[in-house]
Amino acid sequence: MTDARSIPVDPTSAERLAGQQLTYRTIDMSSPADAEAFFRADARGFLDAEPTAEAVSTTIAALEARRNLGVFEAGADTGTLPVATVNSWITPLTVPGGEVDMWAISSVTVSGTHRRRGIARALLEGELRAAASAGVPVAGLTASEATIYGRYGFASAIPVARITIDTHRAGWAASAPVGRIEYVDKETLRDHLSALHEVERAQRSGQIAGWKLRWERVAGLTPDHPSAAAVRGVRYLDEHGSVRGVMAYKLAEIPDAFRFEMTVFHLSAVTSDALTALWGFALQHDLVDKVSVDLRPIDEPLPWLVADRRGVEVAVHDHGWLRILDVPTALSSRTYRAPIELVFRVVDTLGFADGSWRLAVDGGRGTVTPEPDATADVRLDVATLSALYVGGVSAVQLRAAGLLDATAEVAASIDDAFRAAAAPLLGIWY
Repeated sequence: MTDARSIPVDPTSAERLAGQQLTYRTIDMSSPADAEAFFRADARGFLDAEPTAEAVSTTIAALEARRNLGVFEAGADTGTLPVATVNSWITPLTVPGGEVDMWAISSVTVSGTHRRRGIARALLEGELRAAASAGVPVAGLTASEATIYGRYGFASAIPVARITIDTHRAGWAASAPVGRIEYVDKETLRDHLSALHEVERAQRSGQIAGWKLRWERVAGLTPDHPSAAAVRGVRYLDEHGSVRGVMAYKLAEIPDAFRFEMTVFHLSAVTSDALTALWGFALQHDLVDKVSVDLRPIDEPLPWLVADRRGVEVAVHDHGWLRILDVPTALSSRTYRAPIELVFRVVDTLGFADGSWRLAVDGGRGTVTPEPDATADVRLDVATLSALYVGGVSAVQLRAAGLLDATAEVAASIDDAFRAAAAPLLGIWY
């Protein structure tokens, strides 16, 4: 796998920004002043509190593995905060039947003093050109604002569920699995979160690899965690004593009630018994009236484990955004659940995926060939194709929204082929 740090700054974006007397350059992470300035600008951009020296040190160590870029006023001194930031790395993305390299984009910020100058456009298009030059077929991100990224060909491809449970109303109806729940210390919690994520991410499309700092933050081991002292962890061991599930959570008192709300930071389970046991622990916890969790799959089985499913509120929202750059590589890297042969006319104003492509699936695998003169069976833009990619968005629904030009039968056949066996999931932010 190519190291993203070896990919230079995109010259087109650099030239565009230079026309505004702005310098677009790689951050020298060996320079403590530059590295700290990048992180502080990132925190400012996301409206976070000013980071402590300890938080700066902890985060910079993790950022060294990424390709960090900043935009500066021309002639800015070393250690000056950039007016815009972005970072990226290459990670495996789970797709139906396997994995594909993905260019992960994060830390996209533009200072409030430099808005509406085309800086975000230069950053995002520069990242896409860098990814394409590295031969990476797909780019991805998680978005703090949902209206920004569609113009660059990204689409919400991995919806997730935010779940809130009234424990008294919901009750509990499932049988107790064989095995046991144990409390664990934070270091053990971190290690289990990391290890089980690596197993779990292969079970559903949409997931990406985690990293050490992510799990340390979830486990309450970093100085910038807002509730570090309140973080608790439990694990589920099966009848053989093997760890099959883990949950990080906190408890907070509901004012004037002497009752508590449980907020689940992360729940990872690699078997159905583990999932049932961990949910049972949460919903039957003494003095807990409410349980809330985000980033769960939209086919979460919890409503079928309780006595009254009206006590379980499920709100679906966008989370994982994808952008196809190389149609033949992306579509041939996944498997399909039904045979199909269609010509897709893909419109991509940035040029990466533009063209007519014949997808022929036989035996679960697809071959993709350019067909510039063929009559298209499907017309769509690259964002719509990206939405379909990991099998979590319906072509029938996209057709009804006017985003996919095809007959109803063709749209249904796309769903038959593209849908994933389980709903895609991205269980982390990045």
